[in-house]
Amino acid sequence: MRISDAFQKTLQRVQEIESRLRAIRGEPDAAPPAPFESAFVAPVGFPVGGTPPAGMQVRVRAWEPIVAPIAARYNLDTELILRVIEAESGGNPRAVSPKGAIGLMQLMPETARALGVSDPFDPVQNIEGGVRYLSHLLQRFGDLRLALAAYNAGPGNVQRYGGVPPFPETRRYLEKILG
Repeated sequence: MRISDAFQKTLQRVQEIESRLRAIRGEPDAAPPAPFESAFVAPVGFPVGGTPPAGMQVRVRAWEPIVAPIAARYNLDTELILRVIEAESGGNPRAVSPKGAIGLMQLMPETARALGVSDPFDPVQNIEGGVRYLSHLLQRFGDLRLALAAYNAGPGNVQRYGGVPPFPETRRYLEKILG
């Protein structure tokens, strides 16, 4: 694929997401499109039927059109994945942690490679990889708290401590996602 083809595909994806965001906000599709980044500024309510976690940003909510079909494919709840994205990156697809985790779902480079994610900064690949990894951890540990703890602290630490590791960061992470 040539760079111009990849750019066109990315531009089409951005336009599709912008259109979906306008629909969520109840704006007419004919309205002049605002820059995609402008959607990433303030808290927003959930669509009908749900309640947002406190402080969830439009930045995170904007990823719902991508998250929903991927989460459904792995039989995971869309809201759970959005909460993971909020906790991991705050919805920033260019986020890089001090430990080297990358993208929306903060995949470590070796984990991304193992999951077949060739570009962890690509939101679709990152979400697909992160959801697949969380699904794997859920199957492995059989418990959502343990799967999330393993996502945050690593599966080895969950095994080593025979449950949620005693790390303050992991405890805060679970509280942020599960309440």
